Amino acid sequence: MGLFGDGLDAAVQKAFTRPVPKSAPAQMRYLVKRLGGTKAVAQLLRISQRTVERYVKDQIKKPRADLAARMEHEVKRRWQPQIRAKAREKAATTGGIVLDTRARLGYTAPIGSTDQDRIRHLTVALPPRYAARLFDAQQAGVGDQQLKEIAAEALKEVYFQDGGRRAGSLEEVRFTDIEHLEFDL
Repeated sequence: MGLFGDGLDAAVQKAFTRPVPKSAPAQMRYLVKRLGGTKAVAQLLRISQRTVERYVKDQIKKPRADLAARMEHEVKRRWQPQIRAKAREKAATTGGIVLDTRARLGYTAPIGSTDQDRIRHLTVALPPRYAARLFDAQQAGVGDQQLKEIAAEALKEVYFQDGGRRAGSLEEVRFTDIEHLEFDL
């Protein structure tokens, strides 16, 4: 995925109520159960079906580093789907989402204003409608660029314009050179 997509996934994963399986055989058994067979898991992880079967039977316990990373990623993507859905729904309807970032932020404004980009460290609570837009866009499979544009629009309204109380003539926020990005529900 990307920086924004991974950040949204990490925020939702904080809502998990049970730990994700740690051992490779346990992760493989979970994937086999979720996907309905060893053939589907083999295609997903780009390994042979026989290798999947050997993990399920505890004949192999230590995967290669690249396979271990793919297995962990796929298990986390599928772990506790109902908890994940409830966390997204809560953020999108009542709670909103907190964006913590250190990035270069600037804006386009009328002539004579100070619109110089500069590195800022912001922790901003975004309203539920922006959380909903971010999660909907992520579910639709859009790229990191579109997620970044939604976050920039949210920062424009919440941080720069303070909900319409200032900087009404602000046109566009530039959100670049991201050093740190984290979401929290």
